[in-house]
Amino acid sequence: MQENYLAKWLNNELTEDELAIFKKSKEYETYRKIVEASDSLAGPDFDMANAQKRLDNKRQQKKGKVIALNPLKRYLRIAAAIALIFGASFFYYTNTLDETVTTQFAERANIILPDASKVLLNADSQVTYSEKSWNHKRNITLKGEAFFKVSKGERFTVTTDGGTVTVLGTQFNVENRKGFFEVSCYEGLVSVQFGQNEKKLPAGQALMVVDGQLRTFETIRRNKPSWLTGESNFKSIPLKFVLDEFQRIFNIEVSTKNLDLSQLFTGSFSNTDKELALQSISVPTGMKFKLKGNKVLFYAEEP
Repeated sequence: MQENYLAKWLNNELTEDELAIFKKSKEYETYRKIVEASDSLAGPDFDMANAQKRLDNKRQQKKGKVIALNPLKRYLRIAAAIALIFGASFFYYTNTLDETVTTQFAERANIILPDASKVLLNADSQVTYSEKSWNHKRNITLKGEAFFKVSKGERFTVTTDGGTVTVLGTQFNVENRKGFFEVSCYEGLVSVQFGQNEKKLPAGQALMVVDGQLRTFETIRRNKPSWLTGESNFKSIPLKFVLDEFQRIFNIEVSTKNLDLSQLFTGSFSNTDKELALQSISVPTGMKFKLKGNKVLFYAEEP
């Protein structure tokens, strides 16, 4: 049988002669039975409108999962994270944020604490305290020098790098500079801790620690520190601390040449008159000085 007879027969395109030949072939009877069987099979009804609707629904459901649902979850997670951060920040702000007051060279500050205690802060100094927790914990951190008038009440503590001062209600002065720590009690009683030592200072007594060593106990003859009356007083203090104080009070850059900065100085200088202060420092020590603009050189003449 020619190969194209089957195709023509299925398409009803055979001529009478070709059809007669095809019917005589061995394959014809098999093909005839297949065609008859296939004609008896009925295909399922196909509703185009319903099919399109189902397809649209599936697409919409799939679209909702990708665009609507997941972003919502993501936004909720972001919102929760923001809320957590905000809450933590608010808790930190309201519970741990401290008050800090700082003075520069040639500057002082008066501070009223929450219990009406007063702090007079000297030049180049800083105090830090928590206003929120002050009523049940009167703690203050000091860098530099300050005079305290403490209202009576619970324990009042001043913490410095050089030591810690504890009182209930009194007036005292604390100076804490690099290598220098001094506490003077003007009223009441203070407890001073430095290193492994603890000393009690009644009114009229002062304690000084220089380079970690306890230097003196002094009797105070004044009712407040000298710097509050416009002077800086020193008794057997290494010269380097005197010059540092001059620099802080007048905001003048100090340099030295041929000087022994460990030599002890006893005297005072004015906090309001620069020229007088220079003379008060230089004359007792026999040193010279050159003042130019905002700089001063203290020096010793070579022999």
